[in-house]
Amino acid sequence: MHPSHKHTTDTGPTTTTTPVPTPTPMPTAGPVPTPAAVPAAGHAGAAGHAGAACALPAPAGASATFAELLKQVKAEGLLELRPAYYLGRLTLNTTLLAAGLAAFFLVGDSWWQIPVAAWMGLCGAQSSFLWHDAGHKAMFRGTGASAAVGYVHANLVNGVSFGWWTHHHSRHHSHPNHLALDPDIGRRTAIFDLSQYAARRRGQRLIVRYQSVLFFVLLVLESAKMQRTAVKAIAGGLPRRPVLESALILARLALYLGAVFILLSPALAVVFLVVQQAVLGVYFGLLFAPNHKGMTIRGGTPETLGWLERQVLTARNIRPNPLTDFLYGGLNYQIEHHLFPSMPRKNLPRARQLTRTYCTQHNIPYHETGFWTSYREVATYLHTISAPLRHGKVNPPLPGR
Repeated sequence: MHPSHKHTTDTGPTTTTTPVPTPTPMPTAGPVPTPAAVPAAGHAGAAGHAGAACALPAPAGASATFAELLKQVKAEGLLELRPAYYLGRLTLNTTLLAAGLAAFFLVGDSWWQIPVAAWMGLCGAQSSFLWHDAGHKAMFRGTGASAAVGYVHANLVNGVSFGWWTHHHSRHHSHPNHLALDPDIGRRTAIFDLSQYAARRRGQRLIVRYQSVLFFVLLVLESAKMQRTAVKAIAGGLPRRPVLESALILARLALYLGAVFILLSPALAVVFLVVQQAVLGVYFGLLFAPNHKGMTIRGGTPETLGWLERQVLTARNIRPNPLTDFLYGGLNYQIEHHLFPSMPRKNLPRARQLTRTYCTQHNIPYHETGFWTSYREVATYLHTISAPLRHGKVNPPLPGR
C-alpha cells in the first residue's frame, strides 16, 4: 500500500496505523478555496501510464472542512507573528555566517579550508529558511521588511533570485504535486509519472531509468542549477526589480570569487568552490526531496482537490525532534506549513498536534515518518516509476520527432 493511502506514524523499525521585488504574494492561511469532495481515484495520466498516479482516498465527508481546522488554529493564536523568535533566528544565522568567514580568513591558504567550505555550504542552506519564511510573510507582514530579508539571504548570500523563487514557490503551494500546475514536479530531470517521460531528452532518459540512485547523486548540482535559473529568470524579465537582483548577485560573485582566488592557491580555490556548492546543493535537495515526492499526484484541470485534502494528501512530515527541526528549518512540518503558509515556524509543532487530531477524527490520511524512512520511500517510489523504462516497456519518441 502506498504511504499516502493511510494515516501512519513511523516509530522506527515498525510502523503503526491509526484511524518577489515586492514579492509576488505567497499563499497564506487565509481565505482559501472551500474544500471540494475528494474523487475516488487519481488522474490516470497519459496513455501507457501504468498506475503511476497514486489513487486518492474516498471522500472524507462533508464535516471535514479547512474552515473548521483554521478556526481552531486561530483560536490558539498560531497565526500571530513571533518577532522575538525570528530576531533570534536572524542573529543565529548571522553568527554562523560570521564564524565561517572568520575561519576562512584565519585558516588562510591551507587544505583545512575544506571543512570551512562545507560549513559555508551548510550556512547557505540555513539562510534559505529565512528567505523562505520572509517570502511567506511568516516573519513580517510588511512587504518591505520581507523583501529585504529575502534579497539578502537569497540573492546576496546564495546567488538565487528571490523574485523568481517567490513566483515559482507560490504556484507550487497552490497546486502541490499537480502534473500540470505545480512547477516543482516538472522542472527536474526525474519523473514522478510515466506521462512525463516523453518530454525527457536522450541524455535525461538514461538518468530517469536509474533515477532512484541518480536523483540523489545529482543533488550536488542543485545549488548551481538554482543560480543558473536566477540568471535566466532575470534575463527573461521575471523579477520586478531586475537591477537590484542583478546587483546583489554580481556583488556576491565578486566578493566570493575575489576572496577565494586572492587568499587561496588556484587549485585550492577551485576545490573550495566545488565543495561549498556541492554541500549546499545536497542540503537543498535533501530538504526538498521528502516533502512531496512519492505522495499523491494528480493531473487534469480544473483542480480536483479542495484546500485541505490538496495539502494533506500530497505532503509528508518527518517526525520532529530538536535536531530535525533545526536541520529542516521547520519544513519537516510540511503538512502544516502547506495548510498555513504564513504561520511562524515556532508555531508549527502545536499546529501539527491540532492537524493530526483533526485528520484522525475525519479519516483523512496524514503521513508522518522517520528521517531515514522518508528518503527510502522517495527512492522506492522513483525506482517503481522508472521500472517499465528499465525493462523496455515504454519507449516514446524523442521530443521534436
